[in-house]
Amino acid sequence: MLESNKESLKLEAMKRIVQLISKGKNASDLFPAVVKNVASKNIELKKLVYVYLVRYAEEQQDLALLSISTFQRALKDPNQFIRASALRVLSSIRVPIIVPIMMLAIKEAASDLSPYVRKTSAHAIQKLYSLDADQKEQLIEVIEKLLKDKSTLVAGSVVMAFEEVCPDRIDLIHRNYRKLCNLLVDVEEWGQVVIINMLTRYARTQFTSPWKEDGIFDENEKAFYDSDSEEKQGQREAKPYIMDPDHRLLLRNTKPLLQSRNTAVVMAVAQLYWHLAPKHEVSIVTKSLVRLLRSHREVQYVVLQNIATMSIQRKGMFEPYMKSFYVRSTDATHIKTLKLEILTNLANEANISTILREFQTYVKSQDKAFAAATIQAIGRCATNISEVTDTCLNGLVLLLSNRDETVVAESVVVIKKLLQTQPTQHSDIIKHMAKLFDNITVPMARASILWLMGEYCERVPKIAPDVLRKMAKTFTAEEDIVKLQTVNLAAKLYLTNSKQTKLLTQYILNLGKYDQNYDIRDRTRFIRQLIVPSEKSGALNKYARRILLASKPAPVLESAFKDRDRFQLGTLSHSLNIKTTGYQELSDWPAVAPDPSVRNVEVIEPVQEWAPSLGKAKKPKSDDKFYSDDEEKDEEGSGSGSEDSSSSSSSGSSEESGSESEEESSRDLEKTSSDSEKSSSGSEASSSESESQQKEKKRAKKVTPRKSKQTAADSGSDENGNGPLGKTSSSSAESSSSEESDSSEDSDSDSPAPQKKTVGKTKPKVEVKSKKEVSLLDLDDFSPAPPSAPKSSVFSSSLLSDLEGLSLSNVSSAMQVTTSSFGPVKTYELLHHMTGKGLSAKYHFPRQPCLYQPSMVAVQVILTNSSDHSLEEIHIGDRSPASLNVHCFNTVERLEPGASVSVSMGIDFSDSTQAANFQLCTKEDQFSVSIQPAVGELVMPSTMKEPDFCSEQRKLMGMNETSATIAMATANTSKQNISKQVLSVANVGVVSSDQNNLQRFAGRTVSSGALVLVTLELRESSTALLTINTEKTVMASMLLRDLKQALYQA
Repeated sequence: MLESNKESLKLEAMKRIVQLISKGKNASDLFPAVVKNVASKNIELKKLVYVYLVRYAEEQQDLALLSISTFQRALKDPNQFIRASALRVLSSIRVPIIVPIMMLAIKEAASDLSPYVRKTSAHAIQKLYSLDADQKEQLIEVIEKLLKDKSTLVAGSVVMAFEEVCPDRIDLIHRNYRKLCNLLVDVEEWGQVVIINMLTRYARTQFTSPWKEDGIFDENEKAFYDSDSEEKQGQREAKPYIMDPDHRLLLRNTKPLLQSRNTAVVMAVAQLYWHLAPKHEVSIVTKSLVRLLRSHREVQYVVLQNIATMSIQRKGMFEPYMKSFYVRSTDATHIKTLKLEILTNLANEANISTILREFQTYVKSQDKAFAAATIQAIGRCATNISEVTDTCLNGLVLLLSNRDETVVAESVVVIKKLLQTQPTQHSDIIKHMAKLFDNITVPMARASILWLMGEYCERVPKIAPDVLRKMAKTFTAEEDIVKLQTVNLAAKLYLTNSKQTKLLTQYILNLGKYDQNYDIRDRTRFIRQLIVPSEKSGALNKYARRILLASKPAPVLESAFKDRDRFQLGTLSHSLNIKTTGYQELSDWPAVAPDPSVRNVEVIEPVQEWAPSLGKAKKPKSDDKFYSDDEEKDEEGSGSGSEDSSSSSSSGSSEESGSESEEESSRDLEKTSSDSEKSSSGSEASSSESESQQKEKKRAKKVTPRKSKQTAADSGSDENGNGPLGKTSSSSAESSSSEESDSSEDSDSDSPAPQKKTVGKTKPKVEVKSKKEVSLLDLDDFSPAPPSAPKSSVFSSSLLSDLEGLSLSNVSSAMQVTTSSFGPVKTYELLHHMTGKGLSAKYHFPRQPCLYQPSMVAVQVILTNSSDHSLEEIHIGDRSPASLNVHCFNTVERLEPGASVSVSMGIDFSDSTQAANFQLCTKEDQFSVSIQPAVGELVMPSTMKEPDFCSEQRKLMGMNETSATIAMATANTSKQNISKQVLSVANVGVVSSDQNNLQRFAGRTVSSGALVLVTLELRESSTALLTINTEKTVMASMLLRDLKQALYQA
């Protein structure tokens, strides 16, 4: 049928094959015939073929590899199910040679428009990682991308991939934490389980313990605080607990899932509340867990295990539902035992009578293992509740007359443990047990009676020797455990009653000396040397009585689940009570919560800011803040001379156009927002918005150069070319003019009055510049003069960077990286000519972006030949450490005497001032050199507006802030000198500020891109408060030290 030319017959054949597979039949012999149909045009047939291939691709790798080109083509198929199936088959062919193909396929699928395909790519990540763990870094990049996906279909799968590949990279979760919490209710059930377990581990590392709220403290904790300072610290720690909003968000969003139909989800939420919630809130999971006891036997087993662990610490949670744990006749033995365990944990003075009546029924059960477990439970109740100890003992003594020897034996063992708590009061019970000794055959019970006889032989002096006599007769036939206790009994009786038992003891020791079990032989020899005096025994037998007859502590009858709370509830490790492979332990609560701002996501509001430009039917007046008047002429054909005829008319027109722009912007904004509400849903809305923003950005970039040419051509009309409408966009690169906040880019425009005032101020500047050629790049026309030199390259810009500076988000991410304009660049010696045998080298940091890699710091090296002969093949050799990422300069083939050459290299210092050590080599010699970066050279300047600076600074408070009050030289108190000194130390950008006593500088670390914010607040008597905000706290303290020294020097 598979060889037929008819699609219907092939389809029928594939249905039968898949049916066979579903029943567990082996259909691998059909692989060659099936794989031929992988290129079929029939979608239904192709789906079934892929189902088959996923099952057998790993077994038939050679044949599957022959069709790999077909699978690759299928990755481009219009049908999302075919694309996903092709990726699934590719990842099922577990051959290392196709790892690069799989990696490419996964990266493409991760960007697929279909969430189903993206979900499949997340599944493929785990398969590829298990095949080749060296691909981890690339896979982490894909996981990071998929974690940002807003589709509920993808969330669970990508978190599973995260848990498999890089569970320790919690930094990937920070910015996606709140999104995952909010998506949790809508994710498919098994995805919810994975996400909840991951968030449980995450929360234990990011939030402080909520159990402080319940006053759970160690009573002896205060004993440790001896000094006054430590006592004060303890008082500070005892402040009222305030739960982190993100912690509360997690608890609030998981609570509805307790009603889930999936038992795994309910169990996952229960363990989350157990490990994360305040103790008084954990009880809300009780009802849901009890509901699960009506489920299948396997579910009952796992749930009861978790309840058994919980009930040890929190009896009050389950006490109202005690009847739910009563044993039923239909329950399996392991279910009965767990219910018995829980009932024992719940027992207290109030309900013990009810529980004991229930236990009396269980002892009569036909299930012997369950009856024995019940006797153990009675013993635990007697130990834990002193009021019922005597009652339980009397009941256990009655059980000694039971027909079932298993019940009798278990009763003896439990009585033995109970008698150790108060042996003086119960010598009658010991005598009664001695009488039953001949009828008891269970080894453990016989051993227990023998131990009791030996331990309390002085209280039953007549019975114990007789028991020993009986044991001497049957010694060789007894079990090993009974033999050992017989030897112990003989030794104790020898010490207390040697006249009656001396010969019996010698006889038993002789029997034990030749026993088959080496433990018994060893014990016999040890006892003989201990109790029988001889020349060799020395002084040891003097202490024999103290050794053998010392009082023993009473055994503690504890729950088998007491120590299981060290494992996370619901895990396999908790179920088996051993640490299984792959188990990840829950970390302890941090004493101080890490910075919560890492979970803050910059609220990008591009729709509101850019709304007027999304609709292309805008009137030109709404663009008059952005484009020149020449553009208006071309588009509208209406004269704009009335706007430019004079200063007063220009001001008035600007005010009018500003108000019109405001009204029109608000109308367009309402229209856009209503359209977006109709057309967008879920993740599709966000993706469509981002696409439209990118298109608008590109359109702006294309339009602006054309206007620039028009403006240059019309250089005669100065007013049209140099009006405020043409220059506002270029001034935005410095982020210093107030017009940008009033332009159509901002949805919350200010009133027109400030615009009028600003235009009035800038008009004289337009007249001064009237003789110069018109250019959009004349940044000095409109912006206030910075404290640095006017020709500084720090403030130079291209048209492209101008437009890129117009960020749609509230935080400007544009960075302008240039050389410092404040004094000469400092040069450092790399190699002295004496050490280098004529070769000398000096280096400096040019403060330019590195051409080789963005994360590298550019270093300029000047090589000089001070010798009288040529030097050949100058190059860089071995590096230390070996992981140091260095882009070496090209080999200098020949350097003549007296000649110098400048070469550039890049070094990734990883935001550390650790020196980069390497060898500078010539053809004949090698010289060890090192480049030690100053902390200020590890930063690149970042262009930023003052509001953005303040916003970012607020996110970097607490542990991310370093500050100090510094003394400044009198000459350094002016703004210009402060900027000069700061920029000489650190490669940061100046943030313009309206406040005279505040100087702000911004930068980003070269390697990781972490923000570095420097604030200098001038105070009285040549002092200032220097504050540095950055995640890199070590860098901050070092930078603070360098700046403090620079500002102190005149």
